[in-house]
Amino acid sequence: MDIGCHLPTQGPVATREALMTFAQEAERRNVASLWVSDHVVFPRHQTGSYPGGRFPHPPDKAYLEPVAVLAAAAVCTSRARLGSTVFILGHRHPVVMAKMLTTIDALSGGRLICGVGVGWWKEELDILGVPFHQRGRQADEMLRVFKALWTQDNPSFEGEFFRFKDIGFAPKPVQKPHPPIWVGGDSPGAFRRVVTLGDGWHATSKTPAELKEALGRLRAAADKAGRAFETIELSIRFALRDELLAQGAQAVVDQLAAYKQLGLSHVAIDFRRDDLGKMLEILDLVTGKIRPAVDAA
Repeated sequence: MDIGCHLPTQGPVATREALMTFAQEAERRNVASLWVSDHVVFPRHQTGSYPGGRFPHPPDKAYLEPVAVLAAAAVCTSRARLGSTVFILGHRHPVVMAKMLTTIDALSGGRLICGVGVGWWKEELDILGVPFHQRGRQADEMLRVFKALWTQDNPSFEGEFFRFKDIGFAPKPVQKPHPPIWVGGDSPGAFRRVVTLGDGWHATSKTPAELKEALGRLRAAADKAGRAFETIELSIRFALRDELLAQGAQAVVDQLAAYKQLGLSHVAIDFRRDDLGKMLEILDLVTGKIRPAVDAA
């Protein structure tokens, strides 16, 4: 099971120096992947439900734009894969987003993992012009737009929300037929999106027991769609909080090993802190002690 980690993107570490230092130190320790998550603005009110509980950031906290961060990471690293956990389909027009993503794939030499989701924060999506109650249908259409632009010699598309024809689109992605699309969420709509439009499922904020239950529902969705379950890559974003670290490294190993036993191929560990030194300390623990123990489990 590959282990990646979230880049510093917020608060006092939302700086060029912190991003470059952490990305290069992580790659020096052979971290498999580097990740960003997606918000553009923080409305001061929310009516939706944040998947990890209370939304953890105050509205005026610095938060770097994730597409730009991955582009920066692409040119200051050379081996680690670059992923999003997850890009919100609707935050950016899909034609523009497809061009930005293929640019990252080109700049990184084919290392992009395109994690996507539909979002939960109605106020943020309203500001960005997303029809909140239609966001699932719109997201499906956006993924089809991506694929048309990435794979067709003469891209054209005619949909409910987006349409185009007689255009050129280059460069195409380095990865063929396109960067892997890992779909987030665990609603019936999200699982239908995984099995019909995705290459993988990217879970968030689940215990091993919760993940096992969700995998049963995902398998049922795949069976219904005639999709071989084994063709779906399985991954999770895992928040490594101080409370778990206080229990010792073995507690972290046990949880990661449980994910591994459930068939996950990739874990993106989120240990963002407001202090770069603390993040580098946790990085040393993860790569020096936790990862070898999980590999051996």
